Amino acid sequence: MANSLKSILGARVREIRRARGLTQEALAEQLGVTPRYLAGVERGERNLTLDSVDALAEQLGVDARSLLGICK
Repeated sequence: MANSLKSILGARVREIRRARGLTQEALAEQLGVTPRYLAGVERGERNLTLDSVDALAEQLGVDARSLLGICK
């Protein structure tokens, strides 16, 4: 696999955030996380559990598989 799942997930979260015209701070507030945590997710530095991916996807209103690059 060329890109790690963490990197794919981070890139998708960043793509969704930018498409919505939000700053990291604004999206972090909506998600109930710190901007620092969200930045780590976007950089692919956070090792999220599958439950966390499911919860993040639900909060973003997208399918969890799309966050992982499995389907779009």
